[in-house]
Amino acid sequence: MIGNKDKNPNSPITLIDNLVDRVSKNGYLLLNVGPKPDGTIPDEAKALLLGMGAWLKINGEAIYGTVPWIVAGEGPTKLGKSGEFNEKNDLHYTAQDIRFTVKDNNIYAIVLDWPTESVLIKTLGLIGYNQALYPAEIASVTMLGDDKELKWELKKEGLKIEPPKTKPCDNAYVFKIVRRQPFDQT
Repeated sequence: MIGNKDKNPNSPITLIDNLVDRVSKNGYLLLNVGPKPDGTIPDEAKALLLGMGAWLKINGEAIYGTVPWIVAGEGPTKLGKSGEFNEKNDLHYTAQDIRFTVKDNNIYAIVLDWPTESVLIKTLGLIGYNQALYPAEIASVTMLGDDKELKWELKKEGLKIEPPKTKPCDNAYVFKIVRRQPFDQT
């Protein structure tokens, strides 16, 4: 929550992580931004909103108009408190914490911390009847903001992706996995 009475307002990282986590679960994020008596937005709130806006300018495709995927996410970090008003959880997400959204033929895998090595998305692995994707189904894998084709391999353990060398933004990094149309043999 952002408010003009907050002494320690959330960081853009926390707001973006909360937004991504909630959208992956078909939820929403309510920002409580109240103006000062003179009608201006407090500088702290303005900075946070501008930070979130900069992230959405690069990665909004993974948020706007998307729906949840079969699984909301994967990773080791768990909420300490559930239910309403849980934004006070002091979570520190890792590069293994991934959230999913879908739009059209695209799966967006949003990694909540910068991956310093290859990312293994276990949810997309070739495990028995839980097989989420077939290798021939994947047309391309890119990272939003970088848009260069990335090296990937679909293995039994998961979809392994080599991230780009440089960060396209400051928080939460989005892999765009483009799936071929059914029966498209290209």
